[in-house]
Amino acid sequence: MTQDVLEPSSPAETSDVGASVGVLVRDARVDKGWTQGRLAAELGTSQSAVARMEQGKQNLSLKMIQRMEAIFGRSILSIGGAPKARITHLRVVGGHQLSGSVEVNSSKNAGVALLCASLLNRGTTTLRRLARIEEVNRIVELLASIGVECTWLNASDLQIRRPAVLDLAAMDVEAARRTRSVIMLLGPLLDEEASYRLPYAGGCDLGTRTVEPHMQALRQFGLDVAAHNGFYRVQAPEADSEDRTFILTERGDTVTENAIMAAAHRTGKTVIRNASPNYMVQDLCFYLQGLGVEVSGIGTTTLTIRGRNRIETDIEYYPSEDPIEAMSLITAGIVTNSQVTIKRVPIEFMEIELSVLEQMGFQYRQSEEYTARNGHTRLVDITTLPSELKASADKIHPMPFPGLNIDNLPFFAVIAACATGSTLIHDWVYENRAIYLTELNRLGANVRLLDPHRIDVVGPTRWRAAEIGCPPALRPAACILLAMLAARGTSELRNIYVIERGYEDLAERLNTIGAEIEYFQD
Repeated sequence: MTQDVLEPSSPAETSDVGASVGVLVRDARVDKGWTQGRLAAELGTSQSAVARMEQGKQNLSLKMIQRMEAIFGRSILSIGGAPKARITHLRVVGGHQLSGSVEVNSSKNAGVALLCASLLNRGTTTLRRLARIEEVNRIVELLASIGVECTWLNASDLQIRRPAVLDLAAMDVEAARRTRSVIMLLGPLLDEEASYRLPYAGGCDLGTRTVEPHMQALRQFGLDVAAHNGFYRVQAPEADSEDRTFILTERGDTVTENAIMAAAHRTGKTVIRNASPNYMVQDLCFYLQGLGVEVSGIGTTTLTIRGRNRIETDIEYYPSEDPIEAMSLITAGIVTNSQVTIKRVPIEFMEIELSVLEQMGFQYRQSEEYTARNGHTRLVDITTLPSELKASADKIHPMPFPGLNIDNLPFFAVIAACATGSTLIHDWVYENRAIYLTELNRLGANVRLLDPHRIDVVGPTRWRAAEIGCPPALRPAACILLAMLAARGTSELRNIYVIERGYEDLAERLNTIGAEIEYFQD
């Protein structure tokens, strides 16, 4: 990974602007009541580097400045004026092959679930190697606003301690509305207070994604939720020790997680049928087992849970690696026709994707399996090889695990654009996401929207550079960035906040394997 803090600049290079930025950094730190060592831990750098920053003697990358602004909640670059919101863009010089190796980061979706589940624990939860992404930042802000002590021990390890009583009325509404994950607080907060309210969920613009499956699951525990004026108004059930068995009408990942977290603080036996066995659900179950909750059936569609009415355990847990990021990095190797090694790929959750790619002519090498840091997930290293791709003989569509992951489906649009022939891609889950993939046409692709759920992709594509505004959906936005790697010339992807919601330093990490991407702001 590239370093956010660069080598110290020489005295001749130290500018008045650098000194002014240093003063702002120092004042912001002092206002927080932090030492230089505490700020260094939050930033994942050294105390001496922080000292040089404050003296104006340290060159700072744009990403480091943005990270400080997020930590301090104030502007660093708007010197001499009122803070202004600035939009970050990417400039991509494409058209050349990549090489080298890159590791897959921990899972965004697992990390978010574990943050929510930490509310069940009255001991200390330490999440190791947690992805520092905007979605995680929003949940951390939410937790902090209701009284949870969240401390970054270094660049990626987060320590979480909840108070005896949460202040739900003080919840940061703005942070909540910028994430769909707020709905996942209903399970762990099942009977935290007799009544409370949560802001409506936000997140990607993917059309109408009903929250009714969540409500159906949580009603099994007696939870009563009504939507009113932008909030979910919650009436909590009485605590009980009853046994319950129910079927989820939708095998959704977050629905399953909400039901699991509700069951985790009920001492009776809960049997959940048609449960999602996907990667983030498994991580949640492994974490709960570490807290002393009995969970059986992990990896299947029937889960049996015996919870505890009080959980107070000090625990360290490593979220597993992200199969969606793994697919993103594999796609980068494919579209640039490169030999690149992607390390720490969670193979159990990539087998269908790789099988489909093999049928399209994709060639790769796979290492022997080894075990993730969570002690359970199976990992391999995948080396992409230059390949002659052909269109898929059958339509490509997602299915619940162990089928092709819905979040990996968009990457097949970019890959199909590199293949000879016509490929039908059917995104039956989201009614609006397919349309965003037609933006690939601005880079030279031939993507035809058949209806809100289906696209036809004809290749191969002679990619060309373009300036494109980032669509408001995470995976299509990442697809456009990856296609830009293959497009000769200089492309610009504007307003990349949605990418930073789901990826940690994706551009810098692509740069480590030979991409040419830089951040800039207007």
